[in-house]
Amino acid sequence: MANKRDYYEVLGVSKDADEAAIKKAYRQLAKKYHPDVNPGNKEAEEKFKEVNEAYQTLSDPQKRASYDQFGPDGPQAGFGGGGFGGFSGFEGAGFGGFEDIFSTFFGGGAGGGRSNGPIPGEDLRYDLTISFEEAAKGCEKEINLVRDEECPTCNGSGAKPGSKVDTCPNCHGTGQERVVSNTPFGRIQNVRTCSRCRGAGKIITEPCTKCHGRGKVRVSKRRTIKVPAGIDNGQVLTIRGQGGLGERGGQPGDLLIVITVRPHKLFKRRDDNLFIEMPLTFTQAALGAELDVPTLDKPVKYRFPEGTQPGQMFTLKGQGVQHLRGGGKGDLYVTAVVEIPKKLSEKQKDLLRQFDATTSERQYEKKKSFLDKLRDAFS
Repeated sequence: MANKRDYYEVLGVSKDADEAAIKKAYRQLAKKYHPDVNPGNKEAEEKFKEVNEAYQTLSDPQKRASYDQFGPDGPQAGFGGGGFGGFSGFEGAGFGGFEDIFSTFFGGGAGGGRSNGPIPGEDLRYDLTISFEEAAKGCEKEINLVRDEECPTCNGSGAKPGSKVDTCPNCHGTGQERVVSNTPFGRIQNVRTCSRCRGAGKIITEPCTKCHGRGKVRVSKRRTIKVPAGIDNGQVLTIRGQGGLGERGGQPGDLLIVITVRPHKLFKRRDDNLFIEMPLTFTQAALGAELDVPTLDKPVKYRFPEGTQPGQMFTLKGQGVQHLRGGGKGDLYVTAVVEIPKKLSEKQKDLLRQFDATTSERQYEKKKSFLDKLRDAFS
């Protein structure tokens, strides 16, 4: 526990941050490190757990007050290193563990239940596969999204219209109940979610026939999603308020569209730049040639210079992918692939021999360099 990072540092907020700032920071980090968005990423999974742990403490006024006073180890740090053995044996002995003691000091603590206040909805994930061109130029896609929405019959109350809704007699509408346990230290009081109303604070005598008391129904709807130009494989589109339905007036979650881009037959992408291999014949490379180079829009004429070498790269400015946030495009990098004919007629071979006889070493700079090295090695 002593090695834990400061919870305020984990969420990136100041120690005087209000509830709204803490919640905003948590939602941003939770989306960034969510396991569904980072499948198989152990580091992201650990950070997601760390962010959740920090939020669970700082979002609860009582837990936050304890944390500010005692730090992550809680008030047990004040008992010293060995007095009670870290309370490790309490839970196994059936006394409810340290959570009950914590709740005595702070009215709920680590094991406390939630009040019947608003609960924000969960974020929903949708995997969307698009083509290489759609990612580069942007597109609109229609998706079928299944999610919970407010029941139209009971308007989210869960009760049959016109029926009576009673205040829960156990918790008196608070959504929490206090449980007293006898321990060697005396009577310990713990606060937990009301077992009768499950935190709602009310008892529905006649459930809604449409949603069966849930207050929400499962709905499947077609939605049109705008995918911006320049989006890349693995990136996530966030659509605010289109996620899971909140409870008791809580804000809905967000819809996270995880993008998968199908590979292209010709182009490779790196950031907003494109790469392509352009085949040239031996003659075209030697004499130079004007050729049509494929782009994402239409072929562009480009003059390859005389003496183009295999693997030589040329740049076509502004023929790459649209920058995601505007401001122009990347470039297209063209690599020359010189094709050497494999099957030659005797006449073609003879012509090449005649050509070779007329050339000098100065016309083959790399060959000359290689021959010089051989001479130096054996001289």
